[in-house]
Amino acid sequence: MKKSIADIRKEYTALSLRASEVAEHPVKQFLNWFDMALSAEIMEPNAMTLSTVDGTKPSSRIVLLKGVENDEFVFYTNYHSAKGTQMANSPFVCLNFFWPELERQVRIEGEVRKVNADTSDAYFKSRPRASQIGAWVSPQSEKIQNRSILDKRLEEIELKFKDKEVERPPHWGGFTVKPSMIEFWQGRPSRLHDRIQYTLSDAKKWNIERLAP
Repeated sequence: MKKSIADIRKEYTALSLRASEVAEHPVKQFLNWFDMALSAEIMEPNAMTLSTVDGTKPSSRIVLLKGVENDEFVFYTNYHSAKGTQMANSPFVCLNFFWPELERQVRIEGEVRKVNADTSDAYFKSRPRASQIGAWVSPQSEKIQNRSILDKRLEEIELKFKDKEVERPPHWGGFTVKPSMIEFWQGRPSRLHDRIQYTLSDAKKWNIERLAP
């Protein structure tokens, strides 16, 4: 290894974050930051880490945010996948966005639930046909012997839907995350970062507090 991992450092100096400047509602603040991420032309600004719980063990992976609707965060996946099974058993998740070009993170904790079938159908129809086919082909998270299994399954599904609209698989659809906590992190010099946290009270009001870095 040419460079020690421990020696990798970056000083954050671009921006600051003040509680007096943020929106009263965290989802509005998220959308403000997301628009800035779009303007900065960050590659896949909607990429987020989704953390779930399998019993007592956490599990994380990258998924794509596909909408913010009714102050909830929407994404789609295979219901039979590892994450789908974990969310069915423990409906509390954490999302994390990292936009290094802006020296920013957003962390979201909340409860997850499936969207209705009509919503899943509408989004599925908007996907490229190859992605629609792929949703049928992959037994996501299952162990497979080799790649040829997927290749053979792909041929079968393409033949099944030849000259026809691809239907949404019953095991594939959307989830929404209803947030109860959203933290905005802005990198600052000397690791004295800005952290503003919104927490939802029992009265359904958002409290805004600054956290030590």
